[in-house]
Amino acid sequence: MGFSDTQTRQLRAKLDGKHVRTRRANGATLHYVEGWHVLDEANRIFGFDAWDRRTLSTRCIWTGMREKHYATAYSAKVRIRVRAGDVIIVREGSGTGEGRGATPGEAHEIGLKSAETDATKRALATFGNRFGLALYDREQAGVSHKPDKTSDAAAIGPWVLHADDGKHVKTYDKPEDYVEALRRLMSSAPDIERLFARWEQNLATVRRLNRRMKQQGQDIPNQNTPNQDIPDVAQRLVGHLKACAVALVPEKEASEAPNGRSAPEPHIKIDKSTLAIAELKRVRSKEHLKYVAQQPCVICGRQPSHAHHVRFAQPRGVGLKVSDEFTVPLCAIHHHENHTVGNERQWWQDRKLDPLMVARKLWEERIQLEQRPGDGNDLPGKQGSG
Repeated sequence: MGFSDTQTRQLRAKLDGKHVRTRRANGATLHYVEGWHVLDEANRIFGFDAWDRRTLSTRCIWTGMREKHYATAYSAKVRIRVRAGDVIIVREGSGTGEGRGATPGEAHEIGLKSAETDATKRALATFGNRFGLALYDREQAGVSHKPDKTSDAAAIGPWVLHADDGKHVKTYDKPEDYVEALRRLMSSAPDIERLFARWEQNLATVRRLNRRMKQQGQDIPNQNTPNQDIPDVAQRLVGHLKACAVALVPEKEASEAPNGRSAPEPHIKIDKSTLAIAELKRVRSKEHLKYVAQQPCVICGRQPSHAHHVRFAQPRGVGLKVSDEFTVPLCAIHHHENHTVGNERQWWQDRKLDPLMVARKLWEERIQLEQRPGDGNDLPGKQGSG
């Protein structure tokens, strides 16, 4: 007695394209299924208590430093056993994985888990399309809805320059031509409002362009400063935006002092939140980050955790994180996985979690602890005298 008729139909079914992810590697587009989904499918089809996984061997292939971070590469071999009635089916798979972290332990943990996950996916893929076997077919005939390649095409080009009214202006095939055209467009803005309108209309394209250049390890030479210290297209464009904004600020007429000299203007602190284009407040709290890091991972419950900033909680500037109140605990593995995807909002939706709700709850909890009568020992980072 083997698999039931229901299990056989499920194993023969096509892979739903909504579970297929894409990433760029060495100039090519790769399609894959995330490890958590493969394990979820195994539990659903085989049963939670009808299959098991055993890691047969692991090996550290390489370890070193990458961009001031510890990095590792691992290989792993995994055995899958599935109980189908009175029959035990055994499959094996080998895989590799890389890890990078602020400490050697974190890098080795991520690399080892990535290799084990890759090996597990390869072993389970031998059971059929639902575990990713369909992705080995160039035509992907076993995928019910082929993955949308629009996002990949958008990340490759062509690059569309938009005016401040959002209308199409011109399309450029080369990234450097687009960057130069955007610089000219910003330089020609007649006032501050038009300048920022043009920047907002092109911000999404700038982010895609910046991501693409980083993935390929390339940079667009800066014609004004060929030996620039910032190898980041977006940061240089932000610098040009600031320069244009400064140039558009009208010079105030100097008031005359009684002695005929220009009197210095008093320093006035402006509340930027009251401006027509308000600047969002971004709270910085080391105590809250420590409190969040003490909580278990919201995905798997593993500890220790990292305080992850939910990137879509506020509009992000280059090099500017969202407010610390929008942080949730993620273990090293899920924190790394979150930062490798392009659409973080979709990443959370796939896991049926609302990170902003979790962040708000943690923020309120920490505030309540801070306001609780006592010596404050409940707060992270504070120690009592006893």
